[in-house]
Amino acid sequence: MSKVLVTGGAGFIGSHLAERLSSDHEVVVLDNLSGGYEENVASNIQLVVGDITNRTLVEGLFDENRFDYVFHLAAYAAEGLSHFIRRYNYENNVLGSINLINSSITHGIKKFVFTSSMGVYGTNQVPYDEEMKPAPEDPYGIAKYSIEQDLAAAKNMFDLDYVVFRPHNVYGTRQNIWDRYRNVVGIFMNQILNNQPMTIFGDGEQIRAFSHVDDIVPVLAKSIVEPSLSGEILNVGGEQPISINELAVLVARVMNKDLNVLHLPPRCEVKNAFSQHKKLQRLLGVYPSVALEDGLEEMALWAKENYSKRSHKDLFEFEQLRNLPSKWLNK
Repeated sequence: MSKVLVTGGAGFIGSHLAERLSSDHEVVVLDNLSGGYEENVASNIQLVVGDITNRTLVEGLFDENRFDYVFHLAAYAAEGLSHFIRRYNYENNVLGSINLINSSITHGIKKFVFTSSMGVYGTNQVPYDEEMKPAPEDPYGIAKYSIEQDLAAAKNMFDLDYVVFRPHNVYGTRQNIWDRYRNVVGIFMNQILNNQPMTIFGDGEQIRAFSHVDDIVPVLAKSIVEPSLSGEILNVGGEQPISINELAVLVARVMNKDLNVLHLPPRCEVKNAFSQHKKLQRLLGVYPSVALEDGLEEMALWAKENYSKRSHKDLFEFEQLRNLPSKWLNK
């Protein structure tokens, strides 16, 4: 049985992935529990509580285990917020990743699977495809793209096999709905459960496509046994573009609440952002299967049941206050 490391495996996508992998592999999860929760980790999975920015910890973990594969999902994924926590963003999303890549090279990992982001595309024409030249517009996207480039360099120099996935707007059970800065579906549900209006930056006509976690995790898990994916960069996720205004209507419906929206001043963000997935469909023959409203209904039931069981604590301080949305400043 092969041994697998999943970073961020107590978090949203990571815990679903670790659970799926555990049926065929011995899984170790590394998570600092900043956005994840210990109860997300199945009992048959070893949880190591620690941070990928701790080089000594990472090196020791690789020394103690003979990992065959690494799935790197640990990150603080708040694109808009990343402008205002630049150092925190780069320390976690770049330097932490480099610790993992260095140890993977040293220990001869068979494949390094990296979850990047649609945020690397910037304002390219939609739908995004993998042949476009990345042009990230925020520090989060810049960090993700830098790791994509580093993996390519590590392949050339050290023959580290890898595959990069660019998921987008993933939602579902176990999502951190307590985080007020990321994941609009979770933010909307959080606000409804607090009897607050759903807040939308700008006119709400921004276009996105939302991806159910069950359409993401099987693809990631399968990537280590598919030689055709080696060295590839692949979009993965949903294909139903809708506006944020339309999303708000759906979320209110599945939460059984009247629509209550508060429009805030616009913030700096890409207006329209969604991907196509022809490359993934050609290589793996997989298509999104969870309809958006069905997935939202499932998540709504989970959110109502679990909302009072957990809380969120900010682990950062704002590094820049200039142009910071007042909604975020007034915690």
